Amino acid sequence: MSNKQVITTENAPAAIGTYSQAVKIGTTVYLSGQIPLDPTTMEVVSNDDFAAQATQVFDNLKAVTEASGGSINDIVKLNIFMTDLSNFATVNEIMAKYFQAPYPARAAIGVAELPKGVMVEMDGIMELVE
Repeated sequence: MSNKQVITTENAPAAIGTYSQAVKIGTTVYLSGQIPLDPTTMEVVSNDDFAAQATQVFDNLKAVTEASGGSINDIVKLNIFMTDLSNFATVNEIMAKYFQAPYPARAAIGVAELPKGVMVEMDGIMELVE
């Protein structure tokens, strides 16, 4: 793919495996999963505070979307993975601070476990306006 561009930013956690923070093809950007790592320390924020973890994930997504040449509001599809779906209302509350209508299509998925024992991970797809 000659038009495949890897997106990286120091304002989000560095990739800790065989993946990129995001990949841009044309005007579409595929955002890798973000977990609540502080990009400076690469440590998980608050092991027991879901709201703090979700906020850090949104901050990380925001940083990658901006490095891609857009904003978090350019996300058209958002996937949210949570180890406890009772945090659904908290996700909605925090998400409302980052997104403006029209909101992205979204899935909220309950999972048994996430990397580093975190409570939430998110990935998405964004479309940049030319």
